[in-house]
Amino acid sequence: MHAVRHGGPLSREEDRVCHGERQEAGGVPEYQGEPDEISIQKCQEAARQVQGPVLVEDTCLCFNALGGLPGPYIKWFLEKLKPEGLHQLLAGFEDKSAYALCTFALSTGDPSEPVRLFRGRTSGRIVVPRGCRDFGWDPCFQPDGYEQTYAEMPKAEKNTISHRFRALLELQKYFGSPSPPVAGDSRPGGGSGEG
Repeated sequence: MHAVRHGGPLSREEDRVCHGERQEAGGVPEYQGEPDEISIQKCQEAARQVQGPVLVEDTCLCFNALGGLPGPYIKWFLEKLKPEGLHQLLAGFEDKSAYALCTFALSTGDPSEPVRLFRGRTSGRIVVPRGCRDFGWDPCFQPDGYEQTYAEMPKAEKNTISHRFRALLELQKYFGSPSPPVAGDSRPGGGSGEG
């Protein structure tokens, strides 16, 4: 989990949140629950730790046959099972559909104000892992309408359809950004990272 902290109050008139100072919020517990609840709790704790505005990100991979699991627990499933094991989890199910979900949670740092959530979702299916194995569950997630897994796609193409890109678009709408992020942008949240 990453937190972005600004030097002053966070407002719509401020520069985009990506221009803030990036800090790691240390010791944030791994919360249990639904994705929105987890994102809100992580954001509130990070804001408390840095004593100011923060933006946190959480990513889920949800299998429809398993009622949304592994969901927010994908990190632990992936550590134990690797992409091959994620695919094998669905061996007994006809339904291989899944969706990747990215949630950005934004806090002004004021505990009395609500945390704002910005979500992006990409539907697809879980397949036999293909492509580069150096990046999380990308080898076993094939987005709908594509013949390639995330891992097989050129980064620039993946970054125009990914759940993270879609969540970032929602965040930029909130800040009133006149242009969408550039695919492959190396700034925090600019289309790079897991999923």
